[in-house]
Amino acid sequence: MLYIGVDLGTSAVKLLLMDGKGQIKKIVSREYPLYFPQPGWSEQQPEDWYTQTMEGIRELLLDTDKSQVAGISFGGQMHGLVTLDEQDHVIRPAILWNDGRSFEETDYLNEVIGKEKLSEYTANIAFAGFTAPKFLWMKKHEPENFRRIAKIMLPKDYLAYRLTGSFCTEVSDASGTLLLDVKKRQWSQQMLQICSVTEKMLPRVYESYEVVGTLRAETAKELGLSGAVKVIAGAGDNAAAAVGTGTVGDSRCNLSLGTSGTIFVSSKSFGVDEHNALHSFGHADGHYHLMGCMLSAASCNKWWEEQILKTTDFAGEQSKIRRLGENRVFYLPYLMGERSPHNDPRARALFLGMSMDTTREDMTQAVLEGVAFALRDSLEVARSLGNHISSSRICGGGAKSPLWRRIIANVMNLKLELLENEEGPALGAAMLAAVGCGEYPDVASAAENLVKVAGTVEPEPELVQKYEERYQKFREIYPAVKALYQTLEA
Repeated sequence: MLYIGVDLGTSAVKLLLMDGKGQIKKIVSREYPLYFPQPGWSEQQPEDWYTQTMEGIRELLLDTDKSQVAGISFGGQMHGLVTLDEQDHVIRPAILWNDGRSFEETDYLNEVIGKEKLSEYTANIAFAGFTAPKFLWMKKHEPENFRRIAKIMLPKDYLAYRLTGSFCTEVSDASGTLLLDVKKRQWSQQMLQICSVTEKMLPRVYESYEVVGTLRAETAKELGLSGAVKVIAGAGDNAAAAVGTGTVGDSRCNLSLGTSGTIFVSSKSFGVDEHNALHSFGHADGHYHLMGCMLSAASCNKWWEEQILKTTDFAGEQSKIRRLGENRVFYLPYLMGERSPHNDPRARALFLGMSMDTTREDMTQAVLEGVAFALRDSLEVARSLGNHISSSRICGGGAKSPLWRRIIANVMNLKLELLENEEGPALGAAMLAAVGCGEYPDVASAAENLVKVAGTVEPEPELVQKYEERYQKFREIYPAVKALYQTLEA
């Protein structure tokens, strides 16, 4: 049988066709616009997602025996607010995960309602990217639109609704709304009251691998598919990517070096760190995960190389770096503020420790090391909760750099595992579809059978010790300069 994984990204939808043995048959991508109506705002038209997904599925299935397609599932950008009225018309453009307009509402939730209460109700605190602050913004600034709301959904769940008519979501994506009681895997009644939202306006919560429906008859006809094709709930992009890298079960770790950087730690038990430095979310395997997200990771290197050094020869610049663990220059990678573990939108990047003998190579090395140190900040929080992490999968564009992988392995003292196939949330979504259709009994079995390790990077004891000393100095810098960020905006 064949399974379709749909990754609804911020700039494009990526579609992947996989057979039951994990062989990837075809991948296509379709772009759509991103709108910035005001500084700090970020929006998209849900109809664009649907149109390009449908076109993408048609392209994906060209020259394919469509009778073999058994299931479709999703990975998708999280936190976006999609609102529909009683006639199922989209009320306004979707407000996306990287939209910063709700900073006042975020402060209200954290400071007036209180972080302790939020953590009690949802296992998390408020971030401007989360969905709940967007409701409050809409209630204050667009009251007429707010009163029209009949259905509230997340981006990938809009696709499921259009394909099946099922008003649904699932635990991993719902965790990022700040409306879900993550431990109980159900909507928090206290948060619904705080946000003036009724449970009728919210979708039913499924597990990520559960079937939410089958294709509408007209949709199946339009795509040339059977009406018996199952649609599976899917997962938020990071949880779907974790499935695709086999990061399921207890104390399994995945590092992602994309535009942003994430550390994802799966767990069979629920846990929250006392400062809510990491997100505590439901996982697509039926259990839980902790996630630290830094807003600028590989984008730091891209900025440094392209904007400052005026080069696109990333490998050439890195080839000149020789003395790992001995660099006296430090770099804080907060180009767009920081999320985990500091939750400080005012934080900014800085270099520290330059002298007259500082070289171009020192600065480039500092950028790579700064990202690794910042990721370790989140790793240390996860370890403090009793997670025994000795190895990690690694993925993302930055992970293609052998030097950067070596730095990360030694900064974190982790064995890094490199994967045979690294196709992100689209692969994880296809795997969830296979589980939902009965190809595998559970997500762990799918991961064990389909995810293959192609190589490893081992930490080097001498270099681990050098980087341990450097990291302890790095972690002192942000607390020392934190107050200055407030004055920079004054």
